[in-house]
Amino acid sequence: MNMALELKATRLADIVLQEASLNIWDTKYRLKTKAGDAVDADINGTYERVARALAAVEEPAKRAEWYERFVWALQRGAIPAGRIMSNAGAEQHKPATSTINCTVSGTIEDSMHDILSKVHEAGLTLKAGCGIGYEFSTLRPRGAYVSGAGAYTSGPLSFMDIYDKMCFTVSSAGGRRGAQMGTFDVGHPDAPDFVRAKRENGRLRQFNLSLLVTDEFMRAVKDDKPWQLAFPVSPQEIEEDGIDLADATRIVWREWPVTKGYVCDEQGLVACRVYRTLPARRLWDVIMSSTYDFAEPGFVLIDRVNEMNNNWWCEDIRATNPCGEQPLPAYGACLLGSINLTKFVVAPFTDHAYFDWEEFREVVRVFTRMLDNVVDVNGLPLQQQREEILSKRRHGMGFLGLGSAITLLGMRYGSADSVRFSEDVSRELAIAGWQMGLELAKEKGPAPILLEEFDVTEEMLRKRPEMRADGWQVGQRIPGRVLHSRYSRYMQRVREVAPELVDELEHCGARFTHHSSIAPT
Repeated sequence: MNMALELKATRLADIVLQEASLNIWDTKYRLKTKAGDAVDADINGTYERVARALAAVEEPAKRAEWYERFVWALQRGAIPAGRIMSNAGAEQHKPATSTINCTVSGTIEDSMHDILSKVHEAGLTLKAGCGIGYEFSTLRPRGAYVSGAGAYTSGPLSFMDIYDKMCFTVSSAGGRRGAQMGTFDVGHPDAPDFVRAKRENGRLRQFNLSLLVTDEFMRAVKDDKPWQLAFPVSPQEIEEDGIDLADATRIVWREWPVTKGYVCDEQGLVACRVYRTLPARRLWDVIMSSTYDFAEPGFVLIDRVNEMNNNWWCEDIRATNPCGEQPLPAYGACLLGSINLTKFVVAPFTDHAYFDWEEFREVVRVFTRMLDNVVDVNGLPLQQQREEILSKRRHGMGFLGLGSAITLLGMRYGSADSVRFSEDVSRELAIAGWQMGLELAKEKGPAPILLEEFDVTEEMLRKRPEMRADGWQVGQRIPGRVLHSRYSRYMQRVREVAPELVDELEHCGARFTHHSSIAPT
């Protein structure tokens, strides 16, 4: 190792890749022919292939300019997600692959037809190289009566086994192991079984599992209250079983991703039949025990997710990508990229070490354009997936190497200076990204969803009381760009540091609805 010599570089951007890094690139991202011959001559060849494919989205007169800028950004720390690096510009050698790392399934409705239809869609998605997430608590609980079949259902977990085997089979035919996320509502009658599922040897091994934890459940745990496990009830069940909707011991009203065929109120809440009541803390203990023993299930604060979602008025998020950093709506796509922060440290390990903020902002701006171009070469296999990504153009830019950058700058990890630096990085990445989102909207047009108008509903006013205070009434029409920029909780935070920018976004609309996404690593 000549590490001592390498660290004499004035900035880490000048240090060559290590052997391990080159090996990962060669085995996972370097384009090769069917015979195994290299198409990408070296790492710069990969950068050039990706940059050329993404610059091809631009108008012909601008392609050469943006090709050069994209190569520069890749060399200066922009790292597109793995499917972009592997598949962008690779159509001649693997035409049926996607540049999208992961997706979320369409909502699995409570019917055999839809369960098996979603298995088919998932198989095609995995075949294209994408991971996929699903919510399974939309399926009725084990032992519930199925009137059409005249039998009792085996429950959601038994159907998860089908998806598990499908993933294993499809992934074994390719070079990349399939990735799946299964989510489940903490209020579903089979939630305790879901929490304990992986205690059974060999079960659901193609899944990561996460529990959708609501504010209501957390309050019940905190206050040591009983917790009702319940599932939506249909008008037919209400009539046949003589259920009184006002009976709080038999019916609880909750948010639910599916309303069709169930009893709902004017605020969008669904009537759920109580199957079982237990102390909230008992279920909490089961969750904590399983998490300690098996590191699963994960813990998704789903009400917080939907509260902070930029598309809060038109999405009900119930699942995430397999690694959990991007909660997504039905058929949503996980278009990711990270920026290597160590690339911007100048004079590392010296008393005059500093972070090159101007170059960082410029890389963010160029990389934002790159990721936006990926939307147009997504290669997703399903029409619903393509429509979703083109309508909202969401992507998630994050960063990596934060701890290393802090050390290179001479700060102790966890110190007040390092916390301020972390806040500065997050803020500057966000502001530079939304500035580019405004520029791109003026140049190419905003995300189509933000040009649409939506009916103001009672549910909207319940979720955003300030809309009522601003004079909005049920039945009025409101532009998506206003719902996004003025009433999104996240954009309200952006407004605190960049009010003029958000005012312009409200007037013009942004090129995309989401910009930043920090991986939980």
